[in-house]
Amino acid sequence: MTRSELIELLADENPHLFHHDVERIIDTVFQEIIEAMARGNRVELRGFGAFSVKKRDARNGRNPRTGEAIDVDQKHVPFFKTGKLLRDRLNGRA
Repeated sequence: MTRSELIELLADENPHLFHHDVERIIDTVFQEIIEAMARGNRVELRGFGAFSVKKRDARNGRNPRTGEAIDVDQKHVPFFKTGKLLRDRLNGRA
């Protein structure tokens, strides 16, 4: 499902809300998750999962084309861990 499909679905299910209001709500939720993660915080949505940031240390890597050794800088990457309810529903247990 894409962002626009989610907006359409929520707008259809909530006819008392204007389309642009639903779009603003979705944008606000996503923006708050992004800003919290940028601050290094964990965002947990009960039953769905938790978004967090993991640190990857600097390391030596290789250019796959040339085989030449290169230095890869330390970086932070987003991480998502599914919640129990989501895992159970995906596996047909709920």
